[in-house]
Amino acid sequence: MPRGRSTFTKRQKEQARQQKQRDKNERKTQRKQDQPEGVVVDEEEELRQMREHAAEQAALFGVGSDDDEPSSINVSIPPRHQG
Repeated sequence: MPRGRSTFTKRQKEQARQQKQRDKNERKTQRKQDQPEGVVVDEEEELRQMREHAAEQAALFGVGSDDDEPSSINVSIPPRHQG
């Protein structure tokens, strides 16, 4: 019994979908390989840089220029739980 046209198009569509999925996974793997090994993010350094940037932005826009307010804001960040 011959297969109909709809079966052929469905099969072609499924093969295209699978190929796209393989290509996507290959690109994802390539990106992971391109990243430097053992990248460690120093959270304290990142926070320091963010505070500096925030201070620059505040100075640029004149935010917090009141003499009554403290010059820096201390934010407490809870430790991350490994688990």
